[in-house]
Amino acid sequence: MTSDQFSRLSDIYKAMDKTWNMTASQYGFICQGCEDNCCTSLFFHHTFIEKAFLLKGFEQLAPDTKKKVRSRARTYYNKTFLDNDIPTSLKLMCPLNQDGQCLAYAHRPMICRLHGLPHEIHKPGLPIFKGPGCHAGFFDQHPYVPFDRTPFYMDMTEAEIQFRRETGKTGKLKETVAQMLLF
Repeated sequence: MTSDQFSRLSDIYKAMDKTWNMTASQYGFICQGCEDNCCTSLFFHHTFIEKAFLLKGFEQLAPDTKKKVRSRARTYYNKTFLDNDIPTSLKLMCPLNQDGQCLAYAHRPMICRLHGLPHEIHKPGLPIFKGPGCHAGFFDQHPYVPFDRTPFYMDMTEAEIQFRRETGKTGKLKETVAQMLLF
């Protein structure tokens, strides 16, 4: 992958983070981890560009740290995919989370950045989808602050298309962070 692609992805991520932070501040919301911790959510990631970027961040870790993370990833995978690759959400901690901190924070995928806040998604020809946000924010007690994820999804789609052209990647991707680190 070219550094231009990583630069483009970093720019998209910066815009996501900026918008998330501005929206969270309008709610007075500060994410400090909780029972509804997004790091224990069963998230699937769907872009090869994000996988490559996450693995780049993972490779920057110390060898002993990488070994521990891979061990946690194996445990996560074995517990989550017990029966013919049909996942079971057990609210297990992401293997990259150590002592409440993401070891690859700057390289974390899109859903890790966008999770938590009430949001909307505009798909052509369909009603607007609105997500409620996590329980920790008590967002139902506040007026809705618009947070449209659509532009970020569109930017990610364009970045993924370009990445696939340049790398020859084809097919579908549906992996957890644990799977990305193992396979």
